[in-house]
Amino acid sequence: MKAMILAAGRGERMRPLTDRTPKPLLRIGGQTLIEHHIHALVHAGITDLVINHAYLGEQLVAALGDGTAYGATICWSPEPEGALDTGGGIFNALDLLGAAPFVVVNADICTDFDFSDLPEQPDGWAHLVLVENPEHHPGGDFSLNGNRISRSGPVTLTFSGIGVYRHELFADCAAGAFPLAPLLRTAMDAGQVTGQCFTGSWFDIGTPARLEAINAIVINRQ
Repeated sequence: MKAMILAAGRGERMRPLTDRTPKPLLRIGGQTLIEHHIHALVHAGITDLVINHAYLGEQLVAALGDGTAYGATICWSPEPEGALDTGGGIFNALDLLGAAPFVVVNADICTDFDFSDLPEQPDGWAHLVLVENPEHHPGGDFSLNGNRISRSGPVTLTFSGIGVYRHELFADCAAGAFPLAPLLRTAMDAGQVTGQCFTGSWFDIGTPARLEAINAIVINRQ
């Protein structure tokens, strides 16, 4: 099973921290955000990684190289200036990801999720990990009914930025920049999205204040 780490975003909300440093190279507890994910994926036995990059991408390549230092193999998926958004970035990397279902994780989250808990063969076009709604996103994103995810329901949860996808999810897409969420909603309407709720540690690194707060939590635990 291969995995893709989405690392091409500009990180506008993290400025000025991201004016000279790509967001995935910001640090939590002594490690960069993206290194946390690489270590977790390798620990789960997922060592074939694809990482996309655009803004200050040369810094990411210089920092991580081919992945040897982490016990992984990294293939790089460069994108044009401005990047391709989540859906377009994944679509652009499909040839690198191979024909089997693959994991995708946002670089700008911090979590102790065990990637070995993900299904290698999801029962549908996508399988998403949902979490309890954080304070900054009280309305949530999707509803989980059993193991099926729908657009809405009596209780909504937040998409964690972790999922497993099949190529079928992108069957009608064309090259270019586009978001992932509309594809997921269409797949939900077709009954093609499953999911699970994760109740462990999860943070969305969206602002400098959140980064500082999460650093304090992680350092205190260490």
